[in-house]
Amino acid sequence: MEQGLVVIPSRMVSPNQTLVTEFVLQGFSEHPGLRVFLIGCFLSLYTVSLTGNVVIITVVSCSAGLHSPMYFFLCNLATMDVVCTSSVLPKVLVGLNSKENTISFQGCMAQLFFLVWSASSELLLLTVMAYDRYVAICSPLQYGSRMSLHLCGAMAMGVWGICALNASVHTGLMMRLSFCGPNVINHFFCEIPPLLLLSCSPTRVNSIMTVLADIFYGCINFLLTLMSYGCIISSIMHIRSAKGKWKAFSTCSSHLIVVSVYYSSVFCAYISPASSYSPERSKLSGVLYTVLSPTLNPLIYTLRNKEFKHALWRLFPFSRG
Repeated sequence: MEQGLVVIPSRMVSPNQTLVTEFVLQGFSEHPGLRVFLIGCFLSLYTVSLTGNVVIITVVSCSAGLHSPMYFFLCNLATMDVVCTSSVLPKVLVGLNSKENTISFQGCMAQLFFLVWSASSELLLLTVMAYDRYVAICSPLQYGSRMSLHLCGAMAMGVWGICALNASVHTGLMMRLSFCGPNVINHFFCEIPPLLLLSCSPTRVNSIMTVLADIFYGCINFLLTLMSYGCIISSIMHIRSAKGKWKAFSTCSSHLIVVSVYYSSVFCAYISPASSYSPERSKLSGVLYTVLSPTLNPLIYTLRNKEFKHALWRLFPFSRG
């Protein structure tokens, strides 16, 4: 679809200027032959992701044996994944079934808020989970006191609260910008970089806040996670028996895989200036952290987890088969 042919619904703010009131999500419209295939893929991934994460939330909540810090944080991670996929994929599926995928300005801002909230929360929570694994492996005798119920609850509330504030700031700054046209977002959801490129007002403050958020969520959290795993690896190397080393490593291997996948996609999407924004690269990384990662997380964390599988069998006996 040519941008020059797009009719831009707008409201008048001056005799010489109009502001966009809705956007067109270009999505995957440049590949019309893949529409049916993409509908099948996204619908399947959304179903698996939603089912897997809801099962984790249900099993952990209903099983007293899983009321430990690790599973408490896993339950929070599953909730974040539900929010993330549900803020993006339903609109993607509607767009793939429509000739033109439009979204109102308010709807775009709402999607941006929930996406930034869930994505930043996941980055911060992964750091908290790395610290949990660090305490469990490096200070096992102090684990109960250092990872108390009150502390875990406070850390989880801190993650949700800090990231809600972060999302509010970014959404508020985006809402103060003027969008005079064109209104075609070259992405399958409302994301900060392509929206900044469409703005007809100065975006300096938005860019600065985006860089600061990138430094905090991308760089500082990543370094803290690396520090935790550096200490974990050092502690594991001091274990004499090979069986003991494997047992210790297996308790954090799932988290390490999730961290690697998630940070790779987020770095690709966000750790770059808006001027070097690449639509195709952003779409690929967007699929990774909004679709693939939330789908894989339940599988990575539960397939080799005997405690979780036993709790699942007790709660749903038919699942044993």
